[in-house]
Amino acid sequence: MEESLALLKNSVGASEFQYNNTLLTQREDKIQYIVHKWSSYSYSYLPENIYYDRPSDQLSRWSSDSNNPPQFLILKLEKPAVVKYILFGKYEKTHVCNLRKFKVFGGLTEDHMIELLDGGLKNDHISETFLLRHEIEGNPFPCRYIKIVPLQAWGPSFNFSIWYVELIGNNHWEEVKHSMNWYNTYREREAIRLCLKHFRQRCYTEAYEALSKKTNIVLEHPILTQLHTLLVTQGDFKACEDLVTQACNEGMFDQYISQQDYKPDWTAIEPVSSKTDQGSGARPGMRGGHQMCIDVLTETIYMFGGWDGNHDLADLWSYYIPTHTWTCISHDTERDGGPSARSCHKMCLDYERKQIFTLGRYLDPAMRSPERLKCDFHMYDIESQQWTFITEDTAAMGGPQLIFDHQMVIDIEHQTIYVFGGRVLVSTPSNSTNAPDPIFSGLYSFHIPSNTWSLLKEDGPTLRSRIGHSMLFHPVKRVLYIFAGQRSKEYLNDFLMYNVDTKTVHVISDGKKKDGCQTGFTQRATLDPELNEIHVFSGLSRDKDKRDNVKNSFWVYDIHKDKWSCIYKNENIGQQYWMKMQHVEPVPRFAHQLVYDHLRKTHYLFGGNPGKDSLPRLRLDDFWSLKLSRPSTEYLLRRCRFLIRKHRFLEMSTQAPRQAMTYLQTELANMVDHSNPEETKEFQLLTSSLFSCSSAGEESDAAGFDGESISPHFTQRTQLFDLLIEFFPESMTQPKKNLVDLIPFS
Repeated sequence: MEESLALLKNSVGASEFQYNNTLLTQREDKIQYIVHKWSSYSYSYLPENIYYDRPSDQLSRWSSDSNNPPQFLILKLEKPAVVKYILFGKYEKTHVCNLRKFKVFGGLTEDHMIELLDGGLKNDHISETFLLRHEIEGNPFPCRYIKIVPLQAWGPSFNFSIWYVELIGNNHWEEVKHSMNWYNTYREREAIRLCLKHFRQRCYTEAYEALSKKTNIVLEHPILTQLHTLLVTQGDFKACEDLVTQACNEGMFDQYISQQDYKPDWTAIEPVSSKTDQGSGARPGMRGGHQMCIDVLTETIYMFGGWDGNHDLADLWSYYIPTHTWTCISHDTERDGGPSARSCHKMCLDYERKQIFTLGRYLDPAMRSPERLKCDFHMYDIESQQWTFITEDTAAMGGPQLIFDHQMVIDIEHQTIYVFGGRVLVSTPSNSTNAPDPIFSGLYSFHIPSNTWSLLKEDGPTLRSRIGHSMLFHPVKRVLYIFAGQRSKEYLNDFLMYNVDTKTVHVISDGKKKDGCQTGFTQRATLDPELNEIHVFSGLSRDKDKRDNVKNSFWVYDIHKDKWSCIYKNENIGQQYWMKMQHVEPVPRFAHQLVYDHLRKTHYLFGGNPGKDSLPRLRLDDFWSLKLSRPSTEYLLRRCRFLIRKHRFLEMSTQAPRQAMTYLQTELANMVDHSNPEETKEFQLLTSSLFSCSSAGEESDAAGFDGESISPHFTQRTQLFDLLIEFFPESMTQPKKNLVDLIPFS
């Protein structure tokens, strides 16, 4: 939670503050409440104590007399209001009874509430404010009751304490009344939709049609109503397949696909030797701390420099993806008018103008003489194959001093390079016994056409500089994403966003909660501006003293959903594992390089340090591609058609076994991926239905409560329909809940 939110004052009024990158400027009011009910309290720690924000008074809190569930407080608002935020005050010191986990519920009555928040407090003295769920289908809904349910305290087996609670939102009656009218209409509509679903599932046709006609409320999208008629009522399976195919072609499965987890597909790349380099090293050697960039228009990867375990390197390579060919452009870029050998530098590419820029490097302490501590800046023109020496020292032009382990990205449209972080190299007197305190570089921009450097942000509390971090530029949103890294002995896991136009910093996550990507150090990150995703391949674990426990994992951050997903994990767990898996997936490593072709959705990984204490100079030279895949529309369509044909087969097997066998071997078999063991097993088990005495799909004729005859296969067809509509957006389908599930036990 951002510090600006945590310091939100009690009297909010016409305040302006930020929550998860959203600037809120409308009037928000402090909402009055009373403590209506409570589960328990101990001694003088009364529930009413939460009215008062007294951080220095240890007695000014509610404390339960037990940590056994359920423990709760129910707050009753003075009048219905749209509650948008809840603020928790704290004691002036850390406290074992603070809520590590809790939930908040809300509703118009105390018996019917929905979950508004699943959160937790930091164990510190700073107040925290949380955004509550306060909209349904984009419309604000009112609450009269708020229920706070503690789940876990910071101290094991300790009771729960809440020091102060403030509710913030809109309590202007004219606006709230409009929300209440909408909410009551919404509840009425959803109640009728639940009845319509129930009547149709029970085949109460007359009741269904009468209610539908009387209210004119639609249960679902017309294409799903048509699907239900064709499948459940008429049993026209061929027409069902055609309709599902139409829905798939119109993109109705796209939302379902976007909600599925990625699956990683690693491929080891065995390069084809370039004719120009036969006999002189047809591919790059082992290295870490190198740099790579990719021209997505020409499908070419460029790699420069690095450390081979003994020396810094000065070779420049290109890899042409379509032909799997490495070409050595230069064995020694310094000899060819370019930068000297180096590692821990950074490189970026303008693929429209075919220019590569490189900046920074690491120097051993013995080499840090004043004349060498200059930050040289170079540009390589791909088409002319010529280096340009932009400047001997960027610091003399208003840019950064000589730095290493920084980050550098380019805004191609505006021809601007951004450089952030990195440690500044300084000379150490020969007679000095103490290492100087580390100096970290700020955020700079370099405007290429005017050859101008600008300092955008100095190292400070708003934007803390660091090394081993990641920085990405989103060309559409025009923001820099900065996260993780190391500052002296402190490992950072925060996630920041810097707007390059407004020059403002927003905190996405302070990194104190463990529910996201635990990036560690030297992780590599890429960005897909089309999918609005950030991909992170982790590096060295936080415990640098245990390098044999290096772990790699791959995470995806959905920018719009503000959600992390772990796609892949790999642990360095011994030599046998390494030998077994080295041709299946990359061994864990750090100081590697990762680039991403966002047009073809493919990552490329090269080299790095496996972190073997027994082989400290060992570096890697393996080369991998990674594709992240979700179920395709073709797969989902084939799956739907398989389910439809499977049900048709089960019905046929009860009436015409010979015909069913032929159908199984032809039409149904065509919908099976026989190379997939799970699908093959499912297909083979279907033959058992031909030999069972009483098929599971067979039903006797029945009648509904209104006397109408029900199809003998009505229940199974309804279940198939419910299964098929899971692939459609929820906004198109019937309600997820069932009417009978709302009936409580007496």
